[in-house]
Amino acid sequence: MISNEQEFDAVVTGVSMVGVMVEIDGEKGFIDQTKHPSWWSTDVAPPQVGDLLHVVVLDDSRTPPRLSALTKDIEIARQIRGQGS
Repeated sequence: MISNEQEFDAVVTGVSMVGVMVEIDGEKGFIDQTKHPSWWSTDVAPPQVGDLLHVVVLDDSRTPPRLSALTKDIEIARQIRGQGS
């Protein structure tokens, strides 16, 4: 089960103008375009179907759950979980 502040490796299954759909162990998730590093840096390639992304769960109450692939969000989740960065 996917829950807030958990980290996963997710596979991109679909790409749209607003974000990407991913799959984590058979469960779906969504990454808003602003939560992917390519939104913030031209040095990062946009996501493609089949890409593997390390993500963190931001909101497990949404359908599908909202995720982030940003390092800062992953670090915040680790701090919340008490693991540091």
